[in-house]
Amino acid sequence: MASSARIPRGIDDFNPFIITTTAYLQMGDPNNAVRLGIVDSELADWKKLASDWQPLYLMYSDKKKSRTTAIKDQLLSIIQSCVDLDKDNRLLDRIAASPNVTIVDMETFNIKKGVLQKTTRTIPTTPITDAVTVTLQPLGGGSVSVKCYSITGTRASILEDADSVQYSYLIGLTPPTSIESAGMVKELSTKASFTLQLGAANSAKYLYIYFRWYDTKRPELSGPWSSLQSTLLL
Repeated sequence: MASSARIPRGIDDFNPFIITTTAYLQMGDPNNAVRLGIVDSELADWKKLASDWQPLYLMYSDKKKSRTTAIKDQLLSIIQSCVDLDKDNRLLDRIAASPNVTIVDMETFNIKKGVLQKTTRTIPTTPITDAVTVTLQPLGGGSVSVKCYSITGTRASILEDADSVQYSYLIGLTPPTSIESAGMVKELSTKASFTLQLGAANSAKYLYIYFRWYDTKRPELSGPWSSLQSTLLL
């Protein structure tokens, strides 16, 4: 797994990385994913990459019978999906920053090169000032696609100083007057792109929603709430 990048980009180097890390996340009771702060949906995404990878890599390994350009392209696409998953959710950064992290964790995820190498991190002490920029896309059946961006970002991703996005919403026909209005529901997402499934019974009502960048370890440093956003549920 030796690589200048945490996630190897070569097919033969990526193979042991994805197989080993997937197995490692599921070890223990509670498992290593829970211990390191990886949520169930993120673990499921990581396992899906490994599941998709293994049969393709077996075909790729047979140079004479089943290795084709199409198989190679599919494998490279899975590698890129893994890189994107890590970038969007800051998985390896969060593992490195976990108060429960061990040397074995760091080496398994290729986070550092040797047992004597230390990770230096600057612990934030000032509140986040960036606001969340968001796009809302009704999907039908009461579901809404949500994509969150930093002010200068061109791709949906969690702000560097945050580890999640917090949102507070109300469904109805009358907009709330503030974030503290009665009936507001607060939730968190560790993903910058996600789908709110609010139920088909809410079709023809409005979703009223606020967002802010959130730090689960230091909530007092979380960012300011956005202006009220709204969309008609289909």
